[in-house]
Amino acid sequence: MDTTHLPRRRDFLQTTGLGLMSLPVLQSFFGSTSTALAQTAAKAPAATAAAVPALNRFPRMMQEWLVAEVRAAEQRGNARREALKTKADAEAYVKSVQERIRQCFGPLPEKTPLNAKVTKTLERDGYRIENIVFESRPGYLVTGNLYLPTNRKGKVPGVIGVCGHSLNGKAAEAYQSFAQGLARQGQVCFLIDPVGQGERFQYLNEKLGSRLGGGTTEHNQMGAPQALVGEFLGTWFVWDGIRALDYLLTRPEVDPQHLGITGNSGGGTQTTWLCGLEPRFTMGAPSCFITTFRRDAENELPQDMEQCPPRVLAQDLDHCDFLAAMAPKPVIILAQEKDFFDNRGSTESYERLKKLYTLLGKPENIQLHIGPDPHGYTQSNREAMYRFFGKATGIPAAAAEPAITIEKDADLLCTPKGQVAESGSRTLMSFTREKADDLAAKRKPLSGAALQQAVREVLKLPALAESPPDYRILRSVGSRKYPTKGYCTYAVETEPMIHALVTRLSPEALTSRLPRGQSKAVLYISHRSADAELRSDPFVQELIAAAPDAAFFACDVRGIGDSQPDTCGANQFLGLYGSHYFYAAYSQMLDRPLLGQRVFDVLRVLQLLAAAGHTEIHLAGQGWGALPAALAAVLSPDLKQVTLKHALTSFHDLASHEDQQWPTAFMLPQVLQIFDLPDCYQALQKQNLQLIEPWSAADGMK
Repeated sequence: MDTTHLPRRRDFLQTTGLGLMSLPVLQSFFGSTSTALAQTAAKAPAATAAAVPALNRFPRMMQEWLVAEVRAAEQRGNARREALKTKADAEAYVKSVQERIRQCFGPLPEKTPLNAKVTKTLERDGYRIENIVFESRPGYLVTGNLYLPTNRKGKVPGVIGVCGHSLNGKAAEAYQSFAQGLARQGQVCFLIDPVGQGERFQYLNEKLGSRLGGGTTEHNQMGAPQALVGEFLGTWFVWDGIRALDYLLTRPEVDPQHLGITGNSGGGTQTTWLCGLEPRFTMGAPSCFITTFRRDAENELPQDMEQCPPRVLAQDLDHCDFLAAMAPKPVIILAQEKDFFDNRGSTESYERLKKLYTLLGKPENIQLHIGPDPHGYTQSNREAMYRFFGKATGIPAAAAEPAITIEKDADLLCTPKGQVAESGSRTLMSFTREKADDLAAKRKPLSGAALQQAVREVLKLPALAESPPDYRILRSVGSRKYPTKGYCTYAVETEPMIHALVTRLSPEALTSRLPRGQSKAVLYISHRSADAELRSDPFVQELIAAAPDAAFFACDVRGIGDSQPDTCGANQFLGLYGSHYFYAAYSQMLDRPLLGQRVFDVLRVLQLLAAAGHTEIHLAGQGWGALPAALAAVLSPDLKQVTLKHALTSFHDLASHEDQQWPTAFMLPQVLQIFDLPDCYQALQKQNLQLIEPWSAADGMK
């Protein structure tokens, strides 16, 4: 990247007005503050948001839109599956899902030396356990326990065991149990720790625990920014499993003709993905994961970051298709009657696969077992797996699971201090940071039409309709303590089933269509709630006071403020698995990033204001609203002024800061391969850009 003619990032931000913007600067476009409207705004008391109950008139909007989109994807997938009539059709379908899965997971890295080491051996009755460390990528350590039967001669089947979200990873009782059970019945099992669990915490504290709590918290924290550089956490899980299989195949005890994969919950996820991506596996047993994406979406069941493959729904894929990718090899779906993974979806997946396997001439190779228990790899499901793998390999399983002896966690440790970081392992975040730096060095600066095209493509924006959007006129809900006497809120239909909520301030009561006659307008894109910010935010007060002869509009884009979802549990909008995360994750699976959807909302509202006669528009945004405003402004060169407060400094900062604090909604997939926010801010200089107090990667949850 030639940076000769580019300002340094620090210099650039300083030249665009990083300091607190003064009222005279705001007035540079809009004139004086002598009118009654401005005086009223300036004198308005700073009422607290808590003094007035929050507005949330569209709490189910995002959920109903999502369900409709996921149902449409399922219908497209079902149409493909229903069209299968012959064995040739089925074979072509298997190849199709294999290719589509690879597109979702992206290219896999080159294989490098495993540098595997056996660090300890435990001799037990009929089997032994070897504690092993290997490198799935250079300097990136994976820990695992290899359970080897000692009462068998010759080569025996080998199984990769992948763990669910147990904090102690491979040492969890259920996972020890199935690994030991397999070994006692004559099969090798290599059980590995997932990243963020067991001996692979990525965010260590001084006591060698996880400062984030480990498990899913680490997964989502490290996984979200990976999207910015075009990576997917699930691909990293898959690669660890593939390299574990590479190691297993180095062992002389293992029969390469019989290679299995099994795991529960998060391990069921890994099993499912590996069935779709690793053709060397000859049998699979995913437990407590397989259902359908529609059931998960309808049931408001968020998934971990590694469980949400990008573009998977846009590719018309479902859970069953990852198992179809290895058809007609033997696969058993393990479910539980009392599981939160809806076993109606498990049955639907089985029925789809039954048809495919029948066309391929192997209907007996696909089975479904629904145990009587809650979520977990309980004995009933383990025994079903033993029987199935035993039949597939010709090694009959025992009538019941052999007696299991649970080892102490300490005895299963593969590293001296119980954490790979203390043995010199790189963190996953270091790879993300390294790739972000590499992309920055190679990326060419964009401007003009090239930048606009890049923004459209990365945001996955649909084409704008030529006509302005329709809107509803909402009835007044009484005094909201806004800085003007009157107001009217419009629900602007930016696309079917979706509304941006736009409130227009007025010196008089107003419940009518958008007034005409004013050329100047301010459109403010809220941070968290236009309603609350109109009452109490100083920045909004300054914008109003500086624009006495302009119509003032405050907008909540989808999922914000007046349409904040009430799904995924009570008061869970900002939770680890809250609704804001839920819709962001599903949007990436739909290949429609939530940030792109919100930019589209802004563009449609701008269309509406232009149709109402506003020819001189000042677009402002704050915090979470600053990014949709900035990106929409890049695509709207006729805007007269752009003001952004608390805008994100750069996507690069998010990818580089291991403790970044921005929601997943702002992790724009693959953006750093093409452009970054400073490109946008540079382009907006032509529109009188003012940047006020930008937020760093650590500021996004304020």
